[in-house]
Amino acid sequence: MKKLLVFLKDYKKETVLAPLFKMLEACFELFVPLVMAAVIDRGIACSDMKYVLKMGLVLVMLGIIGLVCSITAQYFAAKAAVGFAAGLKHSLFEHIQHLSFSEMDTLGTSTMITRMTSDANQVQNGVNMVLRLFLRSPFIVFGAMIMAFTIDAKAAFIFVVTIPLLSVVVFGIMMITMPLYKKVQAGLDKVLGKTRENLTGVRVIRAFHKEEQEKTEFEESNRALTHLQMFVGRISALTNPVTYIIVNGATIILIYTGAVRVDTGYITQGEVVALVNYMSQILIELVKLANLIITITKALACANRIQNVFELRSSMEWQCGAAQKGAVYGEDGDGPYVVEFDHVGLTYHGAGAESLSDIDFKVKKGQTIGIIGGTGSGKSSLVHLIPRFYDVTRGCVKINGRDVKTYGMEELREKIGMVMQKAVLFQGNIKDNLSWGKNDATDEEINRALEISQAKEFVDTKPGGILEPIAQGGKNLSGGQRQRLTIARAVIREPEILILDDSASALDYATDAKLRRAIRGMGDGTTVFIVSQRTSSIQYADCIIVLEDGHMAGIGTHEELLADCKVYQEIYYSQA
Repeated sequence: MKKLLVFLKDYKKETVLAPLFKMLEACFELFVPLVMAAVIDRGIACSDMKYVLKMGLVLVMLGIIGLVCSITAQYFAAKAAVGFAAGLKHSLFEHIQHLSFSEMDTLGTSTMITRMTSDANQVQNGVNMVLRLFLRSPFIVFGAMIMAFTIDAKAAFIFVVTIPLLSVVVFGIMMITMPLYKKVQAGLDKVLGKTRENLTGVRVIRAFHKEEQEKTEFEESNRALTHLQMFVGRISALTNPVTYIIVNGATIILIYTGAVRVDTGYITQGEVVALVNYMSQILIELVKLANLIITITKALACANRIQNVFELRSSMEWQCGAAQKGAVYGEDGDGPYVVEFDHVGLTYHGAGAESLSDIDFKVKKGQTIGIIGGTGSGKSSLVHLIPRFYDVTRGCVKINGRDVKTYGMEELREKIGMVMQKAVLFQGNIKDNLSWGKNDATDEEINRALEISQAKEFVDTKPGGILEPIAQGGKNLSGGQRQRLTIARAVIREPEILILDDSASALDYATDAKLRRAIRGMGDGTTVFIVSQRTSSIQYADCIIVLEDGHMAGIGTHEELLADCKVYQEIYYSQA
């Protein structure tokens, strides 16, 4: 939590003024019992209505000033807390953006969403409550005890015994509940992850008639979370009744002691009332303090979870500095190579075996490379190494003769247009989504990209054209339309290397053929990698790489592989 307080640095004034005004409010509140004692002892006892009215106005003034101080304090506390949360969320989002795919896989999407939303909101609430009550409540508790000593020292010793007892109860419950709240947040992660799975995979669930099974699994995880929250809630709920029992017991003793002291003439009736009022103030403030501690406990648990994300460092180190102009190709007698895989191996974090082993090939500028293999053979893993989404665990990947690890992030990614296996579109319109590929793209460039990707035929039928709205995730488009728009987004930047990771799987054979012809017609400057399950999509490639269980089972042209690669033959004839 301490490390997160750096986000309060721009709100130093608010973090000082909020508790200051709360302390002022507390000071005025501590004077109220003394005024009431004076009203009873001098006004009511002497039947002096003028004095009663005068003291009544004093009470009203104390109330108004206290209210103004309270509102001012809450304004500054809210401003600081909201600003703190805004800075925290912005920094957390930026940090997550710099994590590699390995860390994203380790953390999980549901966990990151929980920490960006629920955890951040809990910490914001904790900061707000601390600024408002953390100094005020203890100040009133100890202030009331000191004021009680100014009235009668013997009666005030009841406060000396009561306050430690209450502290033991409050802090004891806090120590028990703090680790449990961490488990609650972890359970919330699990429920959120299950919910996200069900929402994103709802069509698959319905297709296989697994609704009841998913409901059962969700109910089990939700029930476990509910039971844990109820258990923690029961322990936390002990705070109020136990504190009320202690304080009310102390009040009974105080009234009895006060009656004896009044009877012997040591104190007045008004002073007894003042002592009871101070005990009531202690009760109210300790209940507030108990609730505050529960809030702080939750906030600390959430802050530690957020801090764990900040402490997670990317396994990739990027080179800084200006991009090098021009290409530095690796060459041999055959000419320049744009992409080189030099005996590459890849092992995912936590995996027991390599996902890719001894991948070795070279690609010339302008070539089209097809990559084919069975499910789980490592096709996507291979192309993910080119833009350095993952780092190789042995060997090296070179672009234009340079190891990808020597590039800066922007320098490397500007060279590559990547179409992921899952088509992802963002809420907005078609033009907005294509502008992700090139911010300053003209309408002419957009139309050319749509023509190459075969998306123009359906975009022109839309009432809004390129300004046609797109729902989040492209839910208002078919699978093929989403894929074609994601291809257009990659094509529009005119990259040196274009990677299509099984991005035409939803297209019919005719549209797929048109797309491949259009990509070939882009010019000799673009090197294209096509990952596909269809041999028809890659048979005209300059070179085809066949993968089986992470190994290269064959490499060559369609005719060469059909002649001597058994794996390729099986795939080809199964689709013939």
